[in-house]
Amino acid sequence: MDLKSMGAKEHVTISPKKPPLSVFTIIAECQTSKARTSVINLPHHLVDAPVFMPVGTQGTLKGLLPEQLKKLGCQIMLSNTYHLGTRPGPEIMKKAGGLHKFMNWNRALLTDSGGFQMVSLLQLAEITERGVKFQSPYDGSECMLTPEHSIEIQNAIGADIMMQLDDVVQTTTTGPRVEEAMHRTARWLDRCLTAHQRPDEQNIFPIVQGGLSPELRTECARQLMSKKVNGFAIGGLSGGESKDEFWKMVHLSTNILPKDKPRYLMGVGFATDLVICCALGVDMFDCVFPSRTARFGCALIRTGQLNLRQQQYKHDFRPIDEFCSCSTCKNYTRAYLHQIVTQETVACHLLTVHNINFQLTLMRDIRTSIIEQRFPQFVQKFILDLYPDKEYPEWIVDALDAVNINLL
Repeated sequence: MDLKSMGAKEHVTISPKKPPLSVFTIIAECQTSKARTSVINLPHHLVDAPVFMPVGTQGTLKGLLPEQLKKLGCQIMLSNTYHLGTRPGPEIMKKAGGLHKFMNWNRALLTDSGGFQMVSLLQLAEITERGVKFQSPYDGSECMLTPEHSIEIQNAIGADIMMQLDDVVQTTTTGPRVEEAMHRTARWLDRCLTAHQRPDEQNIFPIVQGGLSPELRTECARQLMSKKVNGFAIGGLSGGESKDEFWKMVHLSTNILPKDKPRYLMGVGFATDLVICCALGVDMFDCVFPSRTARFGCALIRTGQLNLRQQQYKHDFRPIDEFCSCSTCKNYTRAYLHQIVTQETVACHLLTVHNINFQLTLMRDIRTSIIEQRFPQFVQKFILDLYPDKEYPEWIVDALDAVNINLL
C-alpha cells in the first residue's frame, strides 16, 4: 500500500534543528470568515492546520497500524493520559523512552489530561480540589488523578502537546457548579505548569471552561491567557448542548483567544462541525467518531454516511465513494463490505482506512480553499451537497452568517 494509492500528501521532513516547542505560523487567512491555515512546528513533526487528529486512546488507533496512518498523511494523533497512566503506567512509558518509541510513531502526539473521564466515568469518580479519585474500570482499585500526577504521566508519555487537568462538567449543568469548575480549572493550570518537568520539550495547552455562560467562558479565557503557553483548547462542549449553544460558545472563544496561537476544539469530529468551526476560527480538532463509526459498519461520505449493514448494499458493486483515493475505495465494493461489516475484523480495518482518509482529505481541502481564497465557496458547496433541497438547519445558517458566509 504505497503513499499514492492511499490518497495522501506527505509533508516535508523536519530539519534536525527543529525548535523544541511549538512555533505557530499563519500561512493564509480567509478574507470573509475567521478561517485560517497555518503550520504548527512541534518537536516531532510539522502539523498543517486546520487539522483533525485521530484518537488512539491507548497508544493505538483501532484498526490501523502507525505506518498506515503515516501513508494516509496523518501528522498528529491523540492518546489518553488516564488510560495509559493506568495501563501500562508511567514507569513502563519511561523505560520505553516514551509513547513515540513504545508505539513506533515518529510524528506528533497530543495527550488529553484524563479530565474528560470525570464525565465519561462519573459514576466511578469523586472530584475535589485535590484532584479526581477514580475507581479503575480495569480492576476496581482506587486512583487519585491530581494536576501534578496528570503532568507526571504526560511527561513520561512524552507527547508534543499535553493538556492541563481541567474540571469537566456536563454541558447541561448550570448554576454554581459551572463557575466552581471554571475557577478550579484556572487554579489547576497553575499546578500543572509548576509540576511540568520537561518545559523545553513539551507544550501544555490550558482548556477554556465555563459551560454555556458567555461571562464565565470570557473570564476563564482571560485568566488562562495570562499564562505563558503556546496554545489553547476550548473544552466542555459537544456533550449534549444544542447546536445553537455550541456554535455560539465556539465563536465567542475564538473571538477572545489570541490570534497568534493555535485554538483546539476538543471532542469535535462530525464533518459539518469541522467545516463550520473552521469558519469560526478553530485550528485543531479530535474525535473518536470516524474510527468508532467504522466499527459499526458506517462509511463517511460528503453527503453524510452509508450504513453498509443495510440490505440495499448487498448488490451494490460500486466503491464507497468513487471520488475517494483510499485503498479501500480502490479495491473493494459496497457489496463486499456489506457481507463482512460487524462480522469480520478486516471490515473494521477497511472502513477505518476510508473514514480516516475522509477526515484528513476534508481538512486538506479546507486548507487548500483557504490558501486559494475560495473558502466561502467551498463551504457553500459542502453545505449544499448535504442539503440539496436547501432546507438548511437554522444553526448552520446563523453560525455562517456570524462570519459573513451566506449559503446558496
